[in-house]
Amino acid sequence: MAALGKIRSRGVTLIIIIGLGLFAFIAEEAFRSCNGIKGEARQQIGEVLGEKINVQDFQELVDEYQNAVKFTTQRDNLSDDELNQVKDQVWQQLVSNKIIENDADKLGLTVTDGEIQNVLAEGTNQMLRQTPFINQQTGLFDVNMLKQFLNQYKQAQTSNPQMAEQMETVYNYWLFVEKNLRSQLLQQKYQVLLASCILSNKVEAQMAFKDENEEAQVQLASIAYSTIKDADVKVTDEDLKAKYEELKPAFYQPVETRDLKYVDFQIKASAADRAQLLKEMNGYQKQLATVTDPTQLVSRSTSQVPYLGVPLSSSAFPQDIATKLDSMAVGTTGVYENKQDNTFNIIRIYSKSMLPDSVQFRQIQVAGASIDESRAKADSIQKALAGGAKFEDLAKKYGQTGEKIWFTGAQYEHATSMSQDNKQYIEALLNGEVNATQNLALAQGNVILQVLDKKGMKDKFNAAVIKKVIDFSKATRSKAYNNFSEFVTRSTSLAELQNNASKFGYQVQDLNDFSTAQHNVGGVGGAGIRDAIKWIFSANEGEVSPLFEAGNNDHMLVMVVTHIHPQGYRPYDDPQVKEILTREVIRDKKAEMIMAKLKGVNSIAAAKAKGAKVSTVDQITFASPAFIPATGAAEPAVSGAVAATKAGQFCKKAIKGNAGVYMIQVLKKSMRAGAKFDVNAQMQRNRQQYLQSVGNFMQDLMLQAKVVDNRYLYF
Repeated sequence: MAALGKIRSRGVTLIIIIGLGLFAFIAEEAFRSCNGIKGEARQQIGEVLGEKINVQDFQELVDEYQNAVKFTTQRDNLSDDELNQVKDQVWQQLVSNKIIENDADKLGLTVTDGEIQNVLAEGTNQMLRQTPFINQQTGLFDVNMLKQFLNQYKQAQTSNPQMAEQMETVYNYWLFVEKNLRSQLLQQKYQVLLASCILSNKVEAQMAFKDENEEAQVQLASIAYSTIKDADVKVTDEDLKAKYEELKPAFYQPVETRDLKYVDFQIKASAADRAQLLKEMNGYQKQLATVTDPTQLVSRSTSQVPYLGVPLSSSAFPQDIATKLDSMAVGTTGVYENKQDNTFNIIRIYSKSMLPDSVQFRQIQVAGASIDESRAKADSIQKALAGGAKFEDLAKKYGQTGEKIWFTGAQYEHATSMSQDNKQYIEALLNGEVNATQNLALAQGNVILQVLDKKGMKDKFNAAVIKKVIDFSKATRSKAYNNFSEFVTRSTSLAELQNNASKFGYQVQDLNDFSTAQHNVGGVGGAGIRDAIKWIFSANEGEVSPLFEAGNNDHMLVMVVTHIHPQGYRPYDDPQVKEILTREVIRDKKAEMIMAKLKGVNSIAAAKAKGAKVSTVDQITFASPAFIPATGAAEPAVSGAVAATKAGQFCKKAIKGNAGVYMIQVLKKSMRAGAKFDVNAQMQRNRQQYLQSVGNFMQDLMLQAKVVDNRYLYF
């Protein structure tokens, strides 16, 4: 239980942080191939490097990851969006790890037990900081605390099964972290090996230092492409086809996507619905202003904010409520509307006090065959402590450690409910006198509690909040459904859908390049959206969907698949491709026109006479694209030309940039003030850049892995 208390003291951890820390937790999982059996084939969620991924195996990994998130955040449930994040994270990690495993096996890369032990002894790995085994004095992972816990758990399995069961959650989480740590180390080894294929040397370090720190001041003449109208540029099919062949690699898409036109209608409360809810809220306001214990009232109101009956910091409440709490005195507000979250709200503050956010304590849990027996044992312990007995000795007598534990607001402030025992326990911790012992008589037994330290004093509020969404009634929904259903029935083609939309007061929207990896349609999610996504990837071009209900039972959708883009290269005649090609050809031709205009120019003054804008630009380095205020664009080509031109010289060759054509006169070059060359430090920076380039290599490997993602069929 002590370890569990420590993990809770770490507070809420974002899912995305866990995802970054646990990049490769699936490396040891061996997925079974389906061997062509029809029943198993229907359970294949995807494929990586020819290996079939079974949906049940994938679900087990999702559950494992989800349990870890719940454990670190101390939450019982995750939202739909959070669950989607988890599933995406698991899939991405699965694909990455399958690729790494494949190459690592060929290369003979492994992670030894000794390497794991070294990481544990060092204690600095980010994953270890998310465990309960943190030394409160150092704030670092303590391998000795881990060893002590593992020994206690092993002993408890035979001597105290009940305690072992309580410790099992922490134990399982540690197994999860340990496995992930091993996988992360394998991934790091692989990346370092790839990066080491690119060598850094002293000569290269010297060049890199010069590229980063040699600054140039230039006089620059620029003519922006915008000075020529697009209509004045002639673009032929031959131009576009030639540009397509030049840029063709950029038009490759690794997965199939589809273009949609859709209508999304959101049901909202009517004026009558608002009036009825406001009447109810006014009734709650009157009651809330008079009751001393609002627990039943808040529960009956189905408020989005539960009433816990204990002091909470303002951060435990929704942000809009927290803002008002900080400025409110004890009392009750009237009913007010928050348009941002579409709610009516009432607040009553019962008390406001300065209390600790962190409490250090120790305890002895006292149980007996009956309540009377536990009460008697607790009384005797209390007397023994008063007589000078040591707390640790008495704790050991009752099979406990009596160790010091930190308790924080994050452990209870986001709970959805609170039992009377928990209320009593928390109040005792927050209000208990330091070093004094308390005998708490709880429903299941007694607890001897001693508060040892208090930190982080802040305002805490015992406040009841009734927050209710301004929702639509059944009658309003029925009317909206009937109207939308009639619209869908009459719209059997895209043309009919577009024509009927304006008649019914709906808007047709576009959604292009929709892929199986997406979890919503036009920002609309919810339980019903999976069926909509399944339909999208089973429909033919031009097919109109049935009516789909989605969101929080407040959205209705109808869709048409307008175009299917198969995996591979987008064709030349694709509208989006054509748009890109046209833009690029127009820019090329404008550049040719401007460069022809500047032909023979041998000075900035001459360029100005040709219509160029002249300006001075400072601090241009080769390592960073030069920003040109005259065109408002970053221009890497200018940086390159400046680096190749000596100080005092004019570059006679016009420079084709992203936003215009440029000519430069380099006025002077000098090393950046304070820049000092350290060959070892520069070589280390170069190596870090090589490591970053490994990420691009991994993307290439993923494209070659022939990844098949069928998650949309199941999730």
